[in-house]
Amino acid sequence: MGAPVVTEAPPEGARSAGLRSVTRTATTTPGRLSVAAVGLVLLTAVTGLFAALTLQDKKDTLDDLVSHREPLAAAAQLIFRSLSDADATAASAFLSGGAEPDELRARYEFDIAQAGAALGKASSDVGADSMAAQQVDILSRQLPVYTGLVETARTNKRQGFPAGAAYLREASGLMRSQILPAAEKLYEINYQRLTSEQEDARSFPWITALLTLALIAALVVTQLWLTRKTNRLINIGLAAATAAVALALIWGTVALLVESTYVRGAERDGSQQVDLLVQARINSLKCRADETLTLVARGDGAAYEKEWAELAPTLAGEGNLLSRAAAAAPTPELAAPITEAVANAEAWVAAHGKIRELDGTGQYQEAVAMAIGDAPDSAAVAFAALDRNLIAALDAGRGEFVAQTSRAANALTGLVPGVVVLAMVAGVGATLGIRARLREYR
Repeated sequence: MGAPVVTEAPPEGARSAGLRSVTRTATTTPGRLSVAAVGLVLLTAVTGLFAALTLQDKKDTLDDLVSHREPLAAAAQLIFRSLSDADATAASAFLSGGAEPDELRARYEFDIAQAGAALGKASSDVGADSMAAQQVDILSRQLPVYTGLVETARTNKRQGFPAGAAYLREASGLMRSQILPAAEKLYEINYQRLTSEQEDARSFPWITALLTLALIAALVVTQLWLTRKTNRLINIGLAAATAAVALALIWGTVALLVESTYVRGAERDGSQQVDLLVQARINSLKCRADETLTLVARGDGAAYEKEWAELAPTLAGEGNLLSRAAAAAPTPELAAPITEAVANAEAWVAAHGKIRELDGTGQYQEAVAMAIGDAPDSAAVAFAALDRNLIAALDAGRGEFVAQTSRAANALTGLVPGVVVLAMVAGVGATLGIRARLREYR
């Protein structure tokens, strides 16, 4: 075997001489031109990459709002609506006397199935959010307990045992103390996530803008320096690079301003409007359950009636949620179902007053008929009309949200590839512009 080859490190003097040579080269005009070229290309690449990633993230956020975040908030709201309606429907069926009406039984079962499906959808996005996971856990554990208590109440009612009412009240107590608060909290969490993403979507990317302005300034300074050195007024390559970066800045600024305007519109006319209507619907469903459970309790429903008295003004009082939503509606078409809902709420309050008057004077069966009957002036008819109009208004608000957010996303169409292409043009222009000057020194 041959002797191993030993590579000796260059002496310290040689390294110092090499460093001095590089330093001397960098102080010459060609060296400065080379440094400027490298610096401009690097700054262009960093700015273009950062801008593309930022804009793509914003586009992804807008798409997520439409396809994922808003539907999840709607699913969380549907959980509350379905469960609260199921509770009120179970009470109405109990009040009906005799055999349970098929339509009420079908409505109850549909509400429970709908709540289960919506819960499955909402639970798919819990992630690492411990608060959301806690609400999903409460709903998953307590909902079977509730349905079991309702079935026991039905069984006792069919057999004529008075314990049926007690079981129904226990089921409703579980619903109101644990299940509905968890559903409402889950909706609030999803709505907060929605508003947070909207805030991200409409925020202006200041870091990208500052990087772009710094790149333009660097290009302008380089051109001024070359003008002094060469006495040539315009460097075509650098001028083209500056124009490309300026075009990207103008295009991006205009697109982001338009996008932000649409996101604000989606928030104002869509998600905020829907939130007002959701709060109104939550209160109306609570009131309906209070109304029927007061009659089920037969003289022991003061707590239910107290809650009705607290919540009813939010539907038919001065400055109520529905009136605020109607005033904030962006178009007459969107305001129409809300205006009708206001009239429905007023009719319901009037019907409720008659129910309490009849019940208070010992006319219990007449009070029950006013609460769950199909007479035009009954509470059931007024509530059903109110709920239909709230659903129509909610659908209109959700449609406005989707339309405005989609327009915001469309405002960014082509911006990411456009910025990448313009950054490449700027990089090539800066390289060619300085390369032409370097050739003059050879």
